[in-house]
Amino acid sequence: MLSVMAKKTNDDVLAPVTLAVGQEDLLLDRAVQEVVAAARAADADTDVRDLSSDQLQPGTLAELTSPSLFAERKVVVVRNAQDLSADTIKELKGYFGSPAEEITLVLLHAGGAKGKGLLDAARKAGAREVACPKMTKPADRLAFVRGEFRAQGRAATPEACQSLVDAIGSDLRELASAVSQLTADVEGTIDEAVVGRYYTGRAEASSFTVADRAVEGRAAEALEALRWSLATGVAPVLITSALAQGVRAIGKLSSARGGRPADLARELGMPPWKIDRVRQQMRGWTPDAVAIALRAVAEADEGVKGGGDDPEYALEKAVVTIARAARSRGRA
Repeated sequence: MLSVMAKKTNDDVLAPVTLAVGQEDLLLDRAVQEVVAAARAADADTDVRDLSSDQLQPGTLAELTSPSLFAERKVVVVRNAQDLSADTIKELKGYFGSPAEEITLVLLHAGGAKGKGLLDAARKAGAREVACPKMTKPADRLAFVRGEFRAQGRAATPEACQSLVDAIGSDLRELASAVSQLTADVEGTIDEAVVGRYYTGRAEASSFTVADRAVEGRAAEALEALRWSLATGVAPVLITSALAQGVRAIGKLSSARGGRPADLARELGMPPWKIDRVRQQMRGWTPDAVAIALRAVAEADEGVKGGGDDPEYALEKAVVTIARAARSRGRA
C-alpha cells in the first residue's frame, strides 16, 4: 500500500514532510511560515513545535507524532537538520515511510555533504522541497526585490529596484522590509526618485551616488556625496569600485555598436535600464577622457589600499578628474 507521503504531490504545502534546503535565513523562515499558515488555515488550533537539532533526540519524534486523543493538527519544525545525530536520522528515515496523519514535519537543512543521507531519504520518499539558497549575486537580489514588489501587487520600475538593491545591500530581510515600507507608504508606481527620497544616505547607496555625479561631470555634487559617504562610514574601497564601474560602463557603451537597449544589454552584459542611464551619462565623454578617468580610478584605488597617506584626498582627486573628463568634449 502506498504511504500517505507518496500520495501527496510536491506542490502540497501540507505534505507530510517539507524540506527547506539552503542557508538564506529569510527564505528558511518563510518556508516555515508558509506551512504554519496553511496548517492554521485548515485548523486554527494547530500546535506548532519549533525545535533545534539538539532538541530532537532519539524518541522525541515518536513522542511528538504519536496519535492524540483530540486528533489535533501539528507542525513540527526541526532546524539545522544536518546536525542531527545518527540515531535520530535513522528514526527519521523510518518515519518517512509511514508518516503520521495530521502531522507536518518541516526539516531545515543547510544543504551540502553533511547530513546528505537524510536529504536523499526524504527526497526518495517524496518530500516537498523548498529551495532557500544564499543570494550572493547582485542579480539574484535584484530578482528577489522584483518578486517582492510583485507579491505585494505593486509596480516598481527597473531603476527603482536596482536603486533599492544598491541602497540596502545584501541583507534580504532589510530588502523585504524596504519593499514593505515603500508599498505601504507610496501610491502608484514606485520609481527611482521615491527610493532616493527614502534611502539616499545609506552607506552602500552613497558610493554609487558619488560615481553617478562624477561621470555626469557634476564635480561639486560628487564631492558633496563623497564627503557624506566617508562621514557615514562607507569604506573607501567601495567608492573606488563604484567609480570604476561607472567609468567602465561608459567605455563599454561608447565602443559598442548602435542598437536597441535590449540588444546592447545582451552584448555588454548590462540590464536594459542601465543602458539608457549610461547613454545619458556618456554625453561629453571621449575615448581619451575614458582613459584618463580609468587611470584616475586606478591611482585612487592604490591610494585607498595603502599606497598613499591620505585615502580621502586620493578619492577627491579621482572624483574631480573624472568629472572634468566627463566634460572634455564640451570644452573642446
